[in-house]
Amino acid sequence: MTPEVEQILLSLNRDFYTRFGRAFALTRQRIQPGVRKVLECLPDEGLWLDLGCGNGALALAWLEAGRKSRYIGLDVSEPLLREAQESTRAWLAKHSQAEEPPGARVSFLQGDLGREDWAEVLESQKVDGVLAFAVLHHLPGEARRLRFVQQVRSLLSVGGWFVFSVWQVKNSPRLMQRCQPWERIGLTREDVEDGDMLLDWRFALPGQEEQIGLRYVHGFEITEIEQLARSGGFEIMDSFESDGHGGRLGWYHLWRAAQV
Repeated sequence: MTPEVEQILLSLNRDFYTRFGRAFALTRQRIQPGVRKVLECLPDEGLWLDLGCGNGALALAWLEAGRKSRYIGLDVSEPLLREAQESTRAWLAKHSQAEEPPGARVSFLQGDLGREDWAEVLESQKVDGVLAFAVLHHLPGEARRLRFVQQVRSLLSVGGWFVFSVWQVKNSPRLMQRCQPWERIGLTREDVEDGDMLLDWRFALPGQEEQIGLRYVHGFEITEIEQLARSGGFEIMDSFESDGHGGRLGWYHLWRAAQV
């Protein structure tokens, strides 16, 4: 995949989550079952970074679970970040404790994971764990995905957690029906890599016309996941399927940072 095609796909997804951020958030008011399962088994200590935090559904679940560990959510979408900040601010105000200033455990940063310098917003801050639910499949290009994983590894000490999920679109007949020809965005099948898909998303408020957005998604094979872990400096600890009709849409992976 050429750099030019990568930028087209990155811009496509960036524009989607900027334009449809508020509407998309309405469909994501609760965390997915797989995310809840992960949350229940994660150690409750240190600092955790949630990449692609969206509207803050996980941040709210973090607070509601009474976790003492700190949480930082990062996302590119201003509309989604505003919603995340508003909802967590309301929760903290309702459940405020005199000994804990609002925002001490939960905060948010704006950052574009499509940029090579996305991690600079953290100012070299080390974290104990990184979460990236439904994010990695939006990054185009094998080399870019590997670089992202290596950047995540650079934020962790040995033994730190990297927990992420990717969509298995082929397990969802409904999503497979959303696949669109690449010509809709001026590309061809030859321009992209095996496993790449163009999906549409439709939304309509009562009394309004339906709006349609397009997103880039990459479908992973197990060999790709294993190669990413090895080359990125991680040891695979566990994986499982969850979410969606039949419980097979989300593919969850739990990795730990290996000695490099």
